[in-house]
Amino acid sequence: MINPGRLPSRTLQRLWIFCLLFFCFSLLKAQTDKPVFRVIAFYTERNDLAHISFVHEANKWFPEMGLKHHFTYDSTNNWNNLNRDFLSHYQVVIFLDTRPDSPAQREAFRNYMDHGGAWMGFHFSGFALTPSEFPQNWDWYHNEFLGSGSYVSNTWRPTSAILRVEDSQHPVTKNLPETFKSAPSEWYRWTNDLRANPNIDILLAIDSSSFPLGTGPKQSEIWHSGYYPVVWTNKNYKMIYMNMGHNDMDYEHKTNKELSSTFSSEIQDKFIIQALLWLGGSME
Repeated sequence: MINPGRLPSRTLQRLWIFCLLFFCFSLLKAQTDKPVFRVIAFYTERNDLAHISFVHEANKWFPEMGLKHHFTYDSTNNWNNLNRDFLSHYQVVIFLDTRPDSPAQREAFRNYMDHGGAWMGFHFSGFALTPSEFPQNWDWYHNEFLGSGSYVSNTWRPTSAILRVEDSQHPVTKNLPETFKSAPSEWYRWTNDLRANPNIDILLAIDSSSFPLGTGPKQSEIWHSGYYPVVWTNKNYKMIYMNMGHNDMDYEHKTNKELSSTFSSEIQDKFIIQALLWLGGSME
């Protein structure tokens, strides 16, 4: 055991400086390691195997990114947790697939967004088709909040696309190239023209160099021209919708093997994280 009274004054001084630096370093590390914001992801995981594949992938990828970028990530398939008390513990809500269906859940989500909450939605969370299991029966969500209206059609098979940055001034698109190659996905077309909505800011769209997009076999599943938004935000809310989130699966040979990964494009991954950090109020 060291007896400070027997140490030379210079050695004692160095010892105190070392202890002070160690304390400051420990305090700084604790502050750095503390999560800046909390994320809760809702999912259903019961419809399409490609959507289920994405949900599993997301629930593994986001916690890993949370450790790196200082946010916590929780997930639940209990949509009854979409209530005021539960949501009060989180700064960002993610819909990985589908959307809330009960009036109470929908009211809680709208109240959350109206009072400053943040939201990120992927792929099927924007889907609505009447008649179907997911009809367009929520005007505020599909027409006002998302602005896209109903689903019209999609490309097939899931393929990569060249995406073009439409708003290079938005915080989530900073340091992105003008165009980049996405991970494979199934791409949606909508009833509403988002360009005509002054509340919608389109961040990414499919670049014309992607055409023809899709492989068929149906010709209607191959896009040869047109304008297709992929990622956008509503200026009246802190939200971002992303059409990514449908992995390619081996349906043809009935193996149901995963043939692609949503989080396999370095630039797309960077964009998703920048978007999440922006929503959480922690742009790096």
